[in-house]
Amino acid sequence: MTRGRSESGLGPAARSGASASAGCRVFVMVGSPGAGKGTQAQLLSVALGLPHIASGDLFRAALLDGSALGDEARSYMERGSLVPDALTVRMIAHRLDQPDASVGAILDGFPRTLPQARALDELLAQLGSCVSGALYIDVSQEELVRRLSGRWICQGAEQHVYHEILRPPLEPGVCDIDGTLLQQRPDDRPETIRTRLELQLPPMYEVVDHYAQGGVLVTVPGEQPVEHVTKGLLQAIGRAAAGQPVR
Repeated sequence: MTRGRSESGLGPAARSGASASAGCRVFVMVGSPGAGKGTQAQLLSVALGLPHIASGDLFRAALLDGSALGDEARSYMERGSLVPDALTVRMIAHRLDQPDASVGAILDGFPRTLPQARALDELLAQLGSCVSGALYIDVSQEELVRRLSGRWICQGAEQHVYHEILRPPLEPGVCDIDGTLLQQRPDDRPETIRTRLELQLPPMYEVVDHYAQGGVLVTVPGEQPVEHVTKGLLQAIGRAAAGQPVR
């Protein structure tokens, strides 16, 4: 098991698959909660001209669109159950069938597990495509804890949100707007975050291994400025598109 943590490549399988699908490029974002997948997906969407397809957005849209797929997803979501992988794949297939995704897409939030990655492979194969690149943002567990446990909320009626790293208050521990003290919710405490990561990281590493073994993994260190992460991802994608080694 390589976990792909030192891998940085889009291999022959990705290049041949991309060319066979007439230029259709499907990239998947891989990384832990707090690694910055959503931010990078949005930036890459603009840079590459591909739609950003977030599974969370698909689920929220499903509650509103009144379609058969939406009604089926609603039946799970309203009772607090996970939407089954097979249904999620059908929703992604429907989204990829939209005109703006005719040249590809950036998937964010799916796959999260090895069975989901395999289901996505099967779906794309049916569409005559494949994953062109699995974009893995590698962040250490301690850094993830630092990022995820940094949220503080004021005790005022508006409950203004701050973050130790991303949006610190002018005066530590005090809300800039209403002057109330900041407090941390139990779910945002370091010990709770560590427990959650112990459950979330092993399935993610299986996904990383899957794409590393398939020769489509790109790994970029995530503990650097946002723009550096974006640059590293785009450079690797560009070299792969030119048929060059990306290491």
